Amino acid sequence: MWHRLLHVSLVAILAALTPGALAQSASAVHGADGMPDPGAVGEIPFRVERNRTILPLVVSQAETLNILLDTGMTFDGVYLFRKEAQRYFPGEDLDSVRVGGAGSGDATYALMADSMTLRFGGVPFDSQLVVISQSDITQAFRSDGVAGSSLFRSFVVEIDNDEALIRLHNPESFVADSSWHAVPITLKKGIPFLEGEVSIAGEEPIPLVLYIDSAAGEAVVLLVRDTMKFALPESLEASHLGTGLSGDVHGSVGRIHMFGFGGFTLHDVPTAFAPAEVRSKQEGADGIIGNDALRRFNLIFDYTGGVLYLKPGGLFGAPFDVDPTDR
Repeated sequence: MWHRLLHVSLVAILAALTPGALAQSASAVHGADGMPDPGAVGEIPFRVERNRTILPLVVSQAETLNILLDTGMTFDGVYLFRKEAQRYFPGEDLDSVRVGGAGSGDATYALMADSMTLRFGGVPFDSQLVVISQSDITQAFRSDGVAGSSLFRSFVVEIDNDEALIRLHNPESFVADSSWHAVPITLKKGIPFLEGEVSIAGEEPIPLVLYIDSAAGEAVVLLVRDTMKFALPESLEASHLGTGLSGDVHGSVGRIHMFGFGGFTLHDVPTAFAPAEVRSKQEGADGIIGNDALRRFNLIFDYTGGVLYLKPGGLFGAPFDVDPTDR
């Protein structure tokens, strides 16, 4: 039972940092038809592990770290989970910062360096922040770290789950073609929110306010509180849902009849039910869309334009795994 919940929320000084810039692409960028894509400025290959998108962070000629892609990162750079990561940045002056996230414990400490250059795949990013966890909680996490803002805040980000490739587009020139379905999103503290709906046991769908968390391996997480809009399923199993930056998250797992967002519906969906005060720090959210739902689509995130573009991918009709928490 390892980490499944990752939300970095650093001290207020991070809000003042300037978004990083893409230095240059290491190779020509091509579209889905194999022809050069003049609108794309970089591409990053990825793989999927435990329903999560894993980016390659190149730290030396001989070593690459496995970095989770997170739609809700609050700073441009990377949060590395292990203390030993300090060896990749010799001679840097490191400051101490507090880090909070999902879980029932207190905020933890980390070391921070700024103005770094990071290379995801063949694409370099300048002026990046590097935060290295000093918490015992994160030392055993399966991945090496988490990143996302460097991509989402500066570019239109196309996630081609069929090709396992991320394409970065210039926000000023990007135009989606008519094959994509446009869904409005609203950014709240850098996190994309949208409207969705659920039917727990076949009743009329219930409208919900959801946010996207690509670092979560579940398809759906519904937040349990006294004022929740939905009823709990009759059949639930108590579960350790995961470990966040602030400790363990316990809740229940089950299945719901239907889950919908962006004009698409998924059926017989394994769902985690988590205490809102522990699982999520986001006010007004009824639930979370995780990557086991997202990876069934090809997606384009346009944070600047406030739009998520969707297109069903090869996994759209595939059945879900039995256990949504990847124990």
